Amino acid sequence: MRTGNGAGTAGGTAVAPTEIERALSAAVAGGDADAVVELLARTRLYVLVARLHADIPGWTAPLPAIRDEASGRSCVPVLTQGMLPPWHPEWVFREVSLGELARLWPYDVRRLAVNHGTPYAAMVDARPKRLKAWARADELSGGARRGVLLTDVGGPLHGPLAHGLALGAHLAVTNGLIWNRLGAAYEDYATDRARLRSPWGIPHRAEYRDRLASLMKNQLVGRVQEAVLRTRHTLAHRLGRTPTHEEWSDAVARAFAARDAEDRAAADRALRHVTRYEERFRADGVLAPEGRVDTLAAFDLGRAVNVVRLALGARYVDPQEAEQDVLRLGGLARAAYSSWADFSLGYLMARVVHRAEDDGPEAAEPTYRQSLDEHHVLVQDPTSPYRNIAWS
Repeated sequence: MRTGNGAGTAGGTAVAPTEIERALSAAVAGGDADAVVELLARTRLYVLVARLHADIPGWTAPLPAIRDEASGRSCVPVLTQGMLPPWHPEWVFREVSLGELARLWPYDVRRLAVNHGTPYAAMVDARPKRLKAWARADELSGGARRGVLLTDVGGPLHGPLAHGLALGAHLAVTNGLIWNRLGAAYEDYATDRARLRSPWGIPHRAEYRDRLASLMKNQLVGRVQEAVLRTRHTLAHRLGRTPTHEEWSDAVARAFAARDAEDRAAADRALRHVTRYEERFRADGVLAPEGRVDTLAAFDLGRAVNVVRLALGARYVDPQEAEQDVLRLGGLARAAYSSWADFSLGYLMARVVHRAEDDGPEAAEPTYRQSLDEHHVLVQDPTSPYRNIAWS
């Protein structure tokens, strides 16, 4: 049974929404206060804020305080990612690190209440000496974990909505965010709005609808790069086989003969980059010897899912509208690709080609390694949506 915060029950027993809450429960059960603090230092923590206050420029609402009925003590309540409640138009969340909590801590409060009143709660000592330990743990932690696959067991796991949300799993893994959540926050309210403004240039709802439409039409992925791939795909269909590099190169030269010099040079670079990375894919065992990447549409579609989630977090759309947008994106992806692996390689190719185009192949190497690691997680992890959701 699904609950408002994504938790669930199985046979009458509570099931933790994500591995974050499972790890927290285990740390609390172990009785090691330092271990709990170290875990929290690597975890995204959230405080509830009235949207009216969050929209005041340059002002940060003070930390809230509640009274714990069991002990009679005042405490500051925070939530982990998996425990955020359903979306509400007038209540939003601010992400806080353990170090920030230590700096802003109210002088008269001595407890931090994590997931208060739930099966995944932790009551943490917040006396001045312990606040110093929080700051040290935060400094040593490197911040919230990234590069991990997080699944909300109470969220969509199968069906069209889960399929659409899984298109955005690459960025969710990159940032250490839950992939199958349309809820109260993507990262947090202020960050969601800031990320829409830059790099997306979306300051309000109307611009969001326009930019999402462009992503749905694959207009932002790179017209020259996409045209180079489309030329090979058309030639392969005519020949009944994958063309040789020379055949492809000649076809690209003919297709771009009437274009300006800038487009011709960009097409030559795109052909070199795609060839280089397809060879890398084969050497790394993620692309079959005769396999190829025919479209970069995955990059726009995958990013579009995250733009939808950002807009929901920014309160530019409501959950019903966001769900319909995600479902449309799922349909577009199924029309462009035949499998999760193909979709993922299209996303990976676009990411590294754009980085190589902007900064050169050497600068693209870290992007390639990171993206390849995320591809392996998504196609190999037994809990991944790419292993558990049918493509069509």
